[in-house]
Amino acid sequence: MKINKLFVTCAVALVAMSGNVQAQTEIQWWHSMSGALGEWVGDIAKDFNGKQKDYKIVPVFKGNYDESMTAAVAAFRAGNAPHILQVFEVGTATMMASNGVVVPAEKIMRDAGYKFDPKSYVPAVSGYYTAPNGQMMSFPFNSSTTVMWFNVDALKAAGVSTDKLPQTWPEVALAAAKLKASGHKCPFTTAWQGWTQLESFSTWHNTELATKGNGMKGMDARLVVNSPLHVRHIENLGNMAQQGLFIYKGRAGTAGATFESGECAMYTNSSAAYAGISKNAKFKFAVGTLPYYPDVPGAPQNTVIGGASLWAMAGKKTEEYKGVAAFFNYLSDPVVQSVNHKRTGYLPVTMAAFKMTEESGFYKQNPGTDISVNQMIRKTTEKSRGIRLGNYVQIRTIEDEELEQVWAGKKTAKEALDSIVKRGNELLEKFEKANKS
Repeated sequence: MKINKLFVTCAVALVAMSGNVQAQTEIQWWHSMSGALGEWVGDIAKDFNGKQKDYKIVPVFKGNYDESMTAAVAAFRAGNAPHILQVFEVGTATMMASNGVVVPAEKIMRDAGYKFDPKSYVPAVSGYYTAPNGQMMSFPFNSSTTVMWFNVDALKAAGVSTDKLPQTWPEVALAAAKLKASGHKCPFTTAWQGWTQLESFSTWHNTELATKGNGMKGMDARLVVNSPLHVRHIENLGNMAQQGLFIYKGRAGTAGATFESGECAMYTNSSAAYAGISKNAKFKFAVGTLPYYPDVPGAPQNTVIGGASLWAMAGKKTEEYKGVAAFFNYLSDPVVQSVNHKRTGYLPVTMAAFKMTEESGFYKQNPGTDISVNQMIRKTTEKSRGIRLGNYVQIRTIEDEELEQVWAGKKTAKEALDSIVKRGNELLEKFEKANKS
C-alpha cells in the first residue's frame, strides 16, 4: 500500500512537472550570426532563458542575411514563420513595406505592458528603424557602423608611424605603399564593399548616395552614386588594386578572416568585427575611423548604421507575442546592452548603456572601442541620416558585380558606377510601382 502511495505521489509530481514544461512558450528566433557572434547569440538565449521560466528563446541559424530573409518569406507563405527574424539594415525598407507580414516592435512592447520610450535609444539607431508615422517597427539588436582596422605590428614593421594611425585616404595609400615595399602581400582590403566604399563613404562625406535623403523621404528615390566624388574614390581604389596596394578578397565579410590571420594589414569593415579579431588575432590590432578625403567640405560627417534588427512576424498568438516583448525588454536592459557592446563591438543601442560602458572605464582600457559610437552620434544631415532603399538587397549584388569589374581592371570607375545607377534605378522603380497604395 505504501508503495502504491509513493507511486501515485511520484506520478502526480511528474505530471505536474510535465505540465510546467509544456506551459513554457517557445519563441523561434531565426538569425544569421556565425562564428564568435553565433556563440554570442547562443549565450544571449541561455541568459534570457535562465532568468525566467515562462518563455524559451530558441535561436536557429538560417545562413547569411540574404538566405535567412528568403527562408523567412517562404516560411511565412507556408504559415510557419519564426516569431523573430533578424534582418540586416538594407532589408529595412522592404520589411516596412510588407503589409501584414510584421507587427511593430513598439506595439508589441506596449501591448505587453512594458515601458517603451524611443528617446532612450541612440537617435541614429532608433530613427533608422522608425516608420514615417513615428512608430518603431523593429528592435535594434546588433547595430554597427563602418570603421578601419589596423595590424599595428605589420605597420610598425613596414616603418609606418602608429602614433597617429592613417585617417585619410591619401594616408592609407601611403601606408599601403610602405607595407608593399616591406614585402606585405595584402596591404589593404575591405569587407562589405558596397556598405563601406559607397554607402558609408557617402554619408561620411555628406554626399547623397540616392535622392530623397537616400530614400528616407520616400520610395521615389533614385541612385546618384556616379557623382564626381564617387568616381574619384572608386578610381583611386581601382588604381590601388592595379598596384597591389588593395587586394580584393571577396564579397560580404570574406575579408575578415584574412585580417584576423595577419594576411592583410588594413581593412574596412564593421565595428562588430571586434568579436572575431579579439578572439583570433595573434598580433596587436587597433581600430580607427573610416578614412576620408580632407579636401571635401564638411568631411568627416557621420557614418551610417549597419548590422541588423529584430522583426516580429505576424500571425502569432498573444502569449507568444508576450514572450517576444519580454525578450526585447531583456535586450533593452542597459547592463545587458553594455555587456553585449563590450563583447562584440556592436553599438550600445541605448544612451544609458553607452554611459554605463563609458563610466566603467572600458573605453580607456580599450582605446578605439568608442569610435563606432562617436561616429554615429555626430549631428546628422538630410544627406547622412541613413540609407533606406527598396530592393536594396539586390542592388547590393549589383554593386558587388560592378565594383569587381573595376578591381579586375575590366571597367573604369565611371563605367561601373553609371551601370550601378542604371541597373539599381530600374529596381527602385519596380519597388515604387509595386508598393504604391
